[in-house]
Parts: sequence; C-alpha cells; structure tokens
Amino acid sequence: MKKFLILLLAFPILAFSQKSKKPNILFIMSDDHTSQAWGIYGGILRQYVKKDNIQWLANHGVMLNNAFCTNSICVPSRAAILSGQYSHRNGVYDLEDAYEPDSMNFAKLLQQAGYQTAIVGKWHLKKEPAGFDYYMVLPGQGRYWNPVLKTKENWQDGNAGGREYPGFSTDVITEKSIEWLKNRDRTKPFYLSTHFKATHEPYDYPERYKTFLEDVELPYPSDFNEWGTNGRTHDGWPLELLGKRYENGTGKQYPGTSFSLQGLDSLAARKKTYQKFVKDFLRSGAAIDDNIGKLIEYLRQSGELGNTIIIYTADQGYFLGEHGFFDKRFIYEQSLRMPFVISYPKELKAGRRINDIILNIDFPSLFLDYAGVKQPAYMQGRSFRKNLEGKTPKDWRQDMYYRYWANESNRPAHLGIRTDRYKLALFYGQSRTKTERDKMKYPPGWEFYDLEKDPREGHNAVNDPEYQTIIRELKNRLRTIKTENGDGPETNPAIQKIFEDNW
Repeated sequence: MKKFLILLLAFPILAFSQKSKKPNILFIMSDDHTSQAWGIYGGILRQYVKKDNIQWLANHGVMLNNAFCTNSICVPSRAAILSGQYSHRNGVYDLEDAYEPDSMNFAKLLQQAGYQTAIVGKWHLKKEPAGFDYYMVLPGQGRYWNPVLKTKENWQDGNAGGREYPGFSTDVITEKSIEWLKNRDRTKPFYLSTHFKATHEPYDYPERYKTFLEDVELPYPSDFNEWGTNGRTHDGWPLELLGKRYENGTGKQYPGTSFSLQGLDSLAARKKTYQKFVKDFLRSGAAIDDNIGKLIEYLRQSGELGNTIIIYTADQGYFLGEHGFFDKRFIYEQSLRMPFVISYPKELKAGRRINDIILNIDFPSLFLDYAGVKQPAYMQGRSFRKNLEGKTPKDWRQDMYYRYWANESNRPAHLGIRTDRYKLALFYGQSRTKTERDKMKYPPGWEFYDLEKDPREGHNAVNDPEYQTIIRELKNRLRTIKTENGDGPETNPAIQKIFEDNW
C-alpha cells in the first residue's frame, strides 16, 4: 500500500514534467525549392517529383498554402527569418548586405531559454553566425561538390576559412547535422537549422539521380509561351538567358556534358532549355527529399521524433518556366510563395491545410512560442501556433506588405500589397542608394491582378474600369500598411519623386 501511494503521488509530477518538456525544433530550409516542385501542392509536375519524405511530413503535419516572403531574394529572406523583421528594419536589403553578429536574433533567445542551438549548411549572411552553440556553414553561396564548411575553429570572414568535405553538399550537410545531433548535450532541448544549398542555380544533383526523368518530356506551364512584357512593366528574367548560360557553361558550372540550341527556332530553344532546367531542378530536389528522410529516421531511431517539431520550407519561391521566366525576386505568386510544412503530432492534427496569410517574419515568433519564450518588442512578426491548430485569431492579418529593394532593368525595384484575392504593385525601378534616376527600359508603372479570376497573373488589369474603386482602396491601404510596418517616408529623393508622380 505504501509503495502504491508513493507511485500515485509521484505520477502527477511525472505527467506534468513530460507535458511541460520543451520540444526540440528541427528547421530544415532549402534554397529556391519552390512549391511547384514539391508535389504536395499539386501542379503540372506533381507526378514527376520525388517527394516520399516531404509527403510524409504533410501526411503527419500541417501545410501552409499562403506562406509568403517579404523580399524574395536569398540573403534578405534569411535575415528576415533570423530577425523577425522586414528588410528596412534589419538593414539587409539585398544580396550584398550582411547581418551583424551583435544584432539580436531568435537563436540567441533560445539559447537564453536553455536550448542548445546549431546551424549546419547555408548561412549566406556574410558575418560570423551568432546565437548558435555550434555552426558549420558554407562560405557565401557554397558549392555543390566537395563543399567547404566553416566552423568556429577555422572561421574567417568572406570566402576564406573552413575545410573541404568530400561528397555532394546536400548529403554532407545532412551527415554533419546528424553528427551534431548524436554528440549534443541531451539534457537540453535542441534547436537545429539544417539549411541546404540545393536547389539553387546551377541546380546540381548527386550521381544517383543522373538518369532520373531522362526519357520523360515534362509538361509545360499554360503561360509558357508568354513573350515580351504582356502588359507588365518589365521584361522579367526569361528562359532565353538561362539557355545562353547552359550553352556556355554545361560541363563546367552546370551539370551535364554539352548543350546546344543551334538551329532551333525560338519556341524549340525555349522548350529544350526548360526540359534541362526543370529536370535538373527536380533531380536536385530529389536529393533534398532523400535527406529529409535521413533526418526523420535518425529522430525515430533515437526516440526523439515524438518530441520534435519538424519544419521544412524554402527561403522563397522560384519560377519554373511560368511566364517564360526563371529565378525569383518578383511579387508574382511563384516567387512570392514559400512552401511550408510542419509536423508536431503532440499538438497538430495531421493532414490539415491552412489558408491564412503567414510571412517569413512570423517564423521566429513561432519558434519562441513553442519554446515558451516571450517575443521581444523589436520583432515584427507574430506566432501562428493557433492558426496551425485551426484556431485563427480574429484579428489575424488580411493582407501583406512586400518590397523588393534591388534594381536592374529586367527586374525593377517594386513594392506592393497582396490580399486573399487581389494584388497591387508599383514597379518604380529605382535603386535605394542612387539619388539620380536610374536609366530603365520602361517607366514606373502599376500592376493589378484579380487572383480569383486570373490566378496565373496573366492580365494586368490596372486600367480595367471594373476594378478602379478596388485599386484606389488598395493604393490607400498600401500607403497605410507601408507606414504600419515601419517603412516610413522615403529618404531617397529620387524614389520619393517617383511615388509622388505615380501614386
């Protein structure tokens, strides 16, 4: 009887400690691995994609249908995730900027809360990582084969430092992530960022996927034959540019042995470029899927799968031939959307899809929420933990603010707003730092899309009479949301003049 009473008294304490145990967090992120290439979001490529383990996460977790980046380019998106701030707040506007080690970030807050933290793989924020008990990161963009990885013991700024590790980068990054998991302090919960270089250009892949999709002709997007501006305010980044790169670089920077477009008409040349591009992209993505599986299997074997939040996402979207484009940077859906899946069976109902507007600046708020850490005032995002449970707060955002700050002729600087149905953007085409007007091919201009009637964003309806009231309302809201998010008066007089003349 006495033993029974002791067990009975101890049980509530044990149950409480198990319930209150902080979850581990595994944050897997790839580069440019767009939702069209995941398979779980549908689309014309869904039956060609290798997605076993991504599908497992979706089957056991929750998918976000409307997760968006606030500046669709690698370095700024990663800084937004680390800081929980828009580019104009964290100071990382474009590819040349760096995130300062003395800046606050969510990893430092997790450390303070008792987490053991690590990042393995792509960092891309120039300066030495801070907030991580352990780091092993690529210098800059890094390379696909025999990657150099830098640790605290051999860190040097820039592309110097580090040592070479044999193998394909996606495999090596996973191997080193698992190595850290095995050797960490198991008395603490862990936070681990496993960040792949794949599927960034040149879209390379391991030898085991060399013949994957070899004898298949992949289907083409419905707007594949879009040529020229087609009502847009710019020419975009066409597949023809990638075709030239393939002709000059296949067998060198790009996988394969040779590539030629000689003697082909414009449509045939575009099709040949597309087939190589997308097949290589899917091969690169297949290696990511393999390695997500390795991470899941390690957690299963170590008995930690049940108490680990697993997230897989990409730092932004990417065009796979839509509008005849490749690359990212634009506010258009394929570039703006971040695929995102999260598995945490203890709390999240399997197989759910969420349509709420979630931003990359919200990610660190979610991490802190799960860790039981109060979000600091400087962060601009918001935890979407309740959204994932199907309990969206009544005051959740109904629109989002986007700004791409870099500027060049075919990819002009622009800012815009997206609601659940409409999108409005001003392509102003002016660099942030130049005070004289940039020489651009096209003048500044507005674009407006009704995503319900025109989900492919094929018709710029900015001048259509039926939308003029909505457009006026959205212009007013864009001005307001810009200010609300701390992107105040323009300090560059050239940009301010464009806004005054075109708003």
